[in-house]
Amino acid sequence: MTIAEILANEELRRHEFPVCRDRIFLAHAGVCPLPRRVAEAISAYAGRCTTGDQEELVFPELLTRGRQLAARLLHAQPDEVAFVGPTSLALSFIAASLNFRKGDNVLVYFDDYPSNVYPWMALAARGVQVRYLNTRGLGVIRPQDVLGQVDEHTRLVALATGHFISGYRLDHQAIGAHLGERNILLCLDAIQTLGAFPTTVEHADLLAADAHKWLLGPCAAGLLYARRPVLERMTPPAFGWGNVRCPEYVAQEQIVFRGGAQRFEVGTHNFLGLAGLVAALEWILELGVEDIARELGRKRAWLVAALQAKGYTVLQAEAPPRAASGIVSCTRPVTDLPGLHRKLADAAVVTSLRTDRKGQRYLRFSPHFYNTDAELARALELL
Repeated sequence: MTIAEILANEELRRHEFPVCRDRIFLAHAGVCPLPRRVAEAISAYAGRCTTGDQEELVFPELLTRGRQLAARLLHAQPDEVAFVGPTSLALSFIAASLNFRKGDNVLVYFDDYPSNVYPWMALAARGVQVRYLNTRGLGVIRPQDVLGQVDEHTRLVALATGHFISGYRLDHQAIGAHLGERNILLCLDAIQTLGAFPTTVEHADLLAADAHKWLLGPCAAGLLYARRPVLERMTPPAFGWGNVRCPEYVAQEQIVFRGGAQRFEVGTHNFLGLAGLVAALEWILELGVEDIARELGRKRAWLVAALQAKGYTVLQAEAPPRAASGIVSCTRPVTDLPGLHRKLADAAVVTSLRTDRKGQRYLRFSPHFYNTDAELARALELL
């Protein structure tokens, strides 16, 4: 099945994405509706769970399959992938697991989503200096901005692959390549691009992303990636039967972590969520991330021009294709954006309302590949 086939066949589109029957959903940068096949995978597993041990029904096949699919999407190795749930938890695990020394510094972007700010701020209690990146615009992070603000004491740079308001997409490959030459780690919050745009880890050391946005998966079914050499230097902050060796469930005299990224999988897995995540990963890989990215780029171009024609200011309207994402945020003077957001919702058009540090509100559109041109046109008619 292809994106073109889905968009050309309304019956097929509504079958695969039941949300289309009742509303126009343009808020995938928030929390997505589940595709039919993802919901059915969860339901099928839940049904099987009435017949026996929930874990034994799918262990270890589901984990093995999930790691293989995630590794394909990331261009990683399966043993570098762990399933720990929300992005916030994965990033917190990463920050707490690294061995920093007093006087080291980390560089973060203070106007990123809080999940990628607070775990690094907390390092200050350990004597780590937390630096905040200066940029020319909201979410506009260029390689030269990053490289000009690190020094010989910088041990890690933590950034989002796409900004949650402006939609500006990070050139993480170029940034990571340059940081690697200086032995500085790059950690990515990839939730706003994974599943929508190529987001691979050839030049990243660490990554986290939940499934409930562009991956079209369930909430709290995310993944954590850590490059193998980095993994060996990480000490997880949580301990349990899942990540510490305990043959026959007997505690040992020494704490020895399991190999690979499994050292972060402390206990029992969220198998309901993983059943949905596996189905979502299969769906995204079947359709092809490059094709999804092209379709989102086409939709973005249409939306930007249409919004500007109505007098709206679009954040990063002139962003080059390599920096553009599926997020289009707009504002307009003396416009009641909260009221407009409610008006769209009342008309069964789902968007997001976001606010920056200065209190400026933005109406955020984030369509996915299955949204039609007619749906976008209907949303714009209501503005």
